[in-house]
Amino acid sequence: MLLTITTTHQPATDLGYLLHKNPSRLQTLDVAAGQAHVFYPEATAERCTAALLLTIDPVALVRSHRGPAGEGFALEQYVNDRPYVASSFLSAALAKAFNTAMNGTCKDRPELPDTLLPLMATVAVMPAASAEQLQRLFGPLGYEVETEAHPLDPTVPEWGNSRYFTLRLRHAGLRLQDLLSHLYVLIPVLDNNKHYWIGKAEAEKLLHRGGEWLPRHPEREFITRRYLRFSAYVNPTLERLLSNEEDLTDDTIELALSPAANAAPATELGAGEAADTLSLHDLRLDRVAEEIRRLGAKRVLDLGCGEGKLVRRLLQLPHVEHILALDVSWRELERAQQRLHVAEMPPRQRERLTLAQGSVLYHDPRLAGYDAAAVVEVIEHLDESRLATFEQVVFARARPGVVLVTTPNADYNQHYETLAAGQFRHQDHRFEWTQAQFTAWAGGVAERHGYRVRVEPLGPVMAGLGAPSQLAVFER
Repeated sequence: MLLTITTTHQPATDLGYLLHKNPSRLQTLDVAAGQAHVFYPEATAERCTAALLLTIDPVALVRSHRGPAGEGFALEQYVNDRPYVASSFLSAALAKAFNTAMNGTCKDRPELPDTLLPLMATVAVMPAASAEQLQRLFGPLGYEVETEAHPLDPTVPEWGNSRYFTLRLRHAGLRLQDLLSHLYVLIPVLDNNKHYWIGKAEAEKLLHRGGEWLPRHPEREFITRRYLRFSAYVNPTLERLLSNEEDLTDDTIELALSPAANAAPATELGAGEAADTLSLHDLRLDRVAEEIRRLGAKRVLDLGCGEGKLVRRLLQLPHVEHILALDVSWRELERAQQRLHVAEMPPRQRERLTLAQGSVLYHDPRLAGYDAAAVVEVIEHLDESRLATFEQVVFARARPGVVLVTTPNADYNQHYETLAAGQFRHQDHRFEWTQAQFTAWAGGVAERHGYRVRVEPLGPVMAGLGAPSQLAVFER
């Protein structure tokens, strides 16, 4: 079994730091029923390739009862594909050899793990029902997927192809940690004869390695069932994955913002202010839509579109020719289809809208070429450590003409008496920024990527606290 990972990131030898493996020497580790060898076929500043070669002893598999059961035919325990085909053995070796990289740590270069790298990975060979199956597994994660089929016997072409493929993956910008996690989870999915016992520990591993990306994968149910071999842990694991997937709608966030939700007395605000606070969600969306109208943007991205409330406003602007509405949650996209009545739209109206699953943390070629991008109440749901990735995806690679970003104003939290100091407005928020922090971040992003930016309040302004939300308008 052979896995190679290549990068052309400059300097490419940073790959050695990330993998915690010295490119100048061979390293060997003992693994279940064999050995894993890590070496570098090439290591220059322009291009670096790390290889993981796994050698499995078929006899050792029989002695350890980790090989086939021999139920298919008499010699199946000794005549099988286990030493040659990517399987659960390769996934386990991957975790042992590159554990530090999979955990996203790098002692010598702590900034490297969050760097988006051009990455290429080759697995020789993968078992699959078809090339399309491999595309369905890896394509939604942003990879260019190339497969090479192998004939059963080159001397007997009429037998056709085998069920084995060489798999090549390319990604223009991805963390190495993500690539390793994708391989760790998806390789065993296609292994019908896993070498380990499927129990609670394996379910926890799946949640640990796939919890960040698997909930939004369109094949998540297939992946979970195959990874856990249809065991009793499948349904509980799916439930936990989907509970993690729930991206809060803006309505839920508004509930957290409203005085009633925080048990604050209504008398603290005047009648007009209370009404404004309770309709802050609409105010925010109206302000973003108005800015897009003012700018005359024809092609618009709605990143984190939810159920499509901003999309509905944008479709009412005649100068908007096309909207790409992206969300990580498939269920939110289904709600958007229903609430926007996409199926009943006239053909010309329907052509103006594309609803698609995707993430602001993965480079996506579909995002290029747009006049404006709206990122409404999204960034606070990301770990602060992932904001550099978000910045690269949106500002460095997609580079729309205008980017509109809204986020809560932490200064305003003092207004809610029952909100303890340091507590966020909602449990799914990973951070909330003050006006000064948001302004500093926006200024840094603008300077790094050739934009100018202005920051303004969103919602009723209170003296000393500002408004409940804040908007940054980046113009390239």
